[in-house]
Amino acid sequence: MWILMYVFSYSVSPAATNDRSEWRLLPTVVFQEFSNEERCVAAKSKLEDSLKEAGAKLKSGLEDLKSVGKADPSQIIIAFNVECLPK
Repeated sequence: MWILMYVFSYSVSPAATNDRSEWRLLPTVVFQEFSNEERCVAAKSKLEDSLKEAGAKLKSGLEDLKSVGKADPSQIIIAFNVECLPK
C-alpha cells in the first residue's frame, strides 16, 4: 500500500502596512508518496522536527527585532500539520 504524506502550511505575508485586514494567509499543500507506512512516519517525524526548529528560529529572530522596536512576533502566525494517510 502506498502512503501519502500531506503537509498543510500557512504563512502570513504582511503588506507594507500594520493594518491586519490587508494581511493574507497563503495555504500550501504538498504531498509525497511512500512505498510503506514506516518510511512515511520517519519522514513525518523529521519534517515536523525541521518545521518546529525553523519556527523557533524565526520567533527568536523576531524577538531580537522586537527588542529594538522593529517587529512584533505576536503578529506572525506559523501553523503546520503533517499526516501520513493510506492512499
